[in-house]
Amino acid sequence: MKSKKSKTVLPPLLKEICLLLDEKKAEDVKVLDVSAQSSITDYLVLGTGTSEPHLRALRVELEKIIDRSGARIVGMDTGLGSGWLVIDAFDIMVHVFTQENRRKYALESLWKDAEEIAVSKVLVTEKKVSAKSKSKRTAKRTTQPPKSKKRRSNKK
Repeated sequence: MKSKKSKTVLPPLLKEICLLLDEKKAEDVKVLDVSAQSSITDYLVLGTGTSEPHLRALRVELEKIIDRSGARIVGMDTGLGSGWLVIDAFDIMVHVFTQENRRKYALESLWKDAEEIAVSKVLVTEKKVSAKSKSKRTAKRTTQPPKSKKRRSNKK
């Protein structure tokens, strides 16, 4: 079921989820390592969406990256209008709430014994990798000579 992972190596999917939530403007994203407290998952990712449409958009994007990673979605709350999005990707569970429900359910206090992983460190690592990849692509484009377009002449 659960796997014991090195604290220094985070699952790539966890990094992708955090990066997506950051890019899609989820607020107050937190990652909790609950492997010592839970028998069903290793990580909880918590975030706040600004509205119900924002939660729906985040759900769609999260599904895409989880599917692309090859991970299986074990369960997902598809109830509309609940103010709480839950995606269970086995070792990682994602909870995104409206601000009101985040305060109401206070999952951070329920899992207060869990180790919090600094999302900023995850994002810095991912952004550095992304920036290097982009600079390599840009360098390739700039080193190739521009293609010349031949113009047809209407002269006969």
